[in-house]
Parts: sequence; structure tokens; C-alpha cells
Amino acid sequence: MTTVTAPAPASAARKANKSATQRRLPKLRTVCMAGGAYLIGLFFLLPYLEMVVTAVRPGSELHDRNLLPSHPTLASFLNIWSTGLGGSLATSLEIAGGATALVLLVAIPAAYYTARRNFRGKWIFLLLVLITQMFQPTAMIVGIYQQFVQFNMIDSIWSLILVNAGFNMAFAVWILNAYFSAIPKEIEEAAIVDGCSRIGAMFRVIMPLAAPGIVTALIFTFIAAWNEFIVALTLTTQAGPRTLTVKISNFVGEYSVDWQHLFAGSVIATIPVIILFALIEGKVASGLTAGAVK
Repeated sequence: MTTVTAPAPASAARKANKSATQRRLPKLRTVCMAGGAYLIGLFFLLPYLEMVVTAVRPGSELHDRNLLPSHPTLASFLNIWSTGLGGSLATSLEIAGGATALVLLVAIPAAYYTARRNFRGKWIFLLLVLITQMFQPTAMIVGIYQQFVQFNMIDSIWSLILVNAGFNMAFAVWILNAYFSAIPKEIEEAAIVDGCSRIGAMFRVIMPLAAPGIVTALIFTFIAAWNEFIVALTLTTQAGPRTLTVKISNFVGEYSVDWQHLFAGSVIATIPVIILFALIEGKVASGLTAGAVK
């Protein structure tokens, strides 16, 4: 007996195609969340756009109501180097790089030891490290200034490196301690069984695995030292090295403001951090989410 299968009705096929199309369309909640995220991103991007627009706006159009300049110019970006901004840029790079290197040099061994060893007073030590994060340079600026006056380290780059490293050490120790603790000890023990020393296992095995956490501590320390203003203003004079943040503040006078150079310097100051963050953004994200999932 032969069975003949009737073809599916055309209406059923159209309903199937319509349902498939509906499944492919994004939900209203997804669209609203994406639109809100773009609006928030645009809100935080507007100050940077304003900096660029004002920097390329000629002096004759500073008080115009138009959003974009009619005759944009790069004169402020070219002339600002004659004010000594290049030396301040090099000084800020030296201070931020030195503070970051010093923090990593101290924080990595400290975090590794506290993550791998259970010694008496371990949590008290970590708590004291965390408490130091509660103090801000602004609240201690008088004592900091008197201390470096006694050491004859006013107008010294080393004084700024030490202060920036000291106030960013706690964050680096805590984040690296959490990251080292998340790495199984068995990996390190296997390397030691294969003939590697404890120090060798740390440098060859543990630190490569902890690279996202190390990069996270690096970028946050660098940005904090790069943006620091109060200590740099207090511990330096006109004759000494001036950081980029202090140099930019000099464009704000008592009776007038050099808006073009002020915004041009601000744009230049953001470029190194943007480049650094763009190069290591992936590792920063993974380092911040380390240990979130067990």
C-alpha cells in the first residue's frame, strides 16, 4: 500500500518564516539597553570632544555660538611646545613610569608571599595594607612636604616617584594577592618537581599566568601617577621640574585663561594613557574579573 504525503500548506510555511524573522529581531529590552549604553558613552565622550574642538578653534571664534569652528587651526598644538610642555611631558612619563616600576617591584613579591604562605598575623598585615589605601595625599600634604624638606628632596623627581608609589602600593598588593591565590598551587609544585626552584617557578610559571593581574596593577598605578596634581604642585617650584598636570594649570591665570593652549595641552595629556590602555585593554578586563567565577 502506497502512502502519499501531502505538501505543507502555504500558510504554514509563511507562519514559519514569520516566526523565524521575529526570532531574529532584537528584543525591546536589548534595544533599550544598547541605546542607553550609547547615550552614557556619548555623555562621557562629550568633554573630550569639547577639548578637541576648542583646541582647534581660532582665538577670534572663542566667543562664537557655533558648535564647530568656521576656520579650524592646529596653531595651538604647534605653538604649545614653545612653552616647555615637552619637558613636562617627559617629566610626567618619568615619574609615572618610575612609580609603576617601584610598585610592581615591591607588590609582586609581597602579594606572592601572602598568597602562598600562612604566617601569623597575615590578615592583620593585609588589613593594615588596606587601611593605607584610605589615606589620601591631600589630607597628608603638610606632613609630606615637611618630610621631604628635611630630606632636602624638594624639586626632586624621586620625591614624586616615592609618594605616588606609596599611595598606590595597597591597591597593587591586594589585587595581585587575589590573583596569585586563584592560581592552583599544584601548577607551581609540578614545576618544582621537574627541577625548578621556588624563585624560578614564580618567574617562569606563576607570573606568566598572573600577567592579567600584573597588567591591571600596572595600568591603574600609571594612570594614578600620571593624573596626580596636588603633591606635584606642592613638592615642586618654578625652578624645578614641572609635571604635565601642573604645567597645564599654568595656562589658567589670575585675570585671563589661555583656552586654546589649555585644551591643547589637555588633549596631548590624554594621548599616552589612551594608547597604553588600548594596547593592554584585554588583559585589564580579564584581570578585573579574575576570581569572579569559581
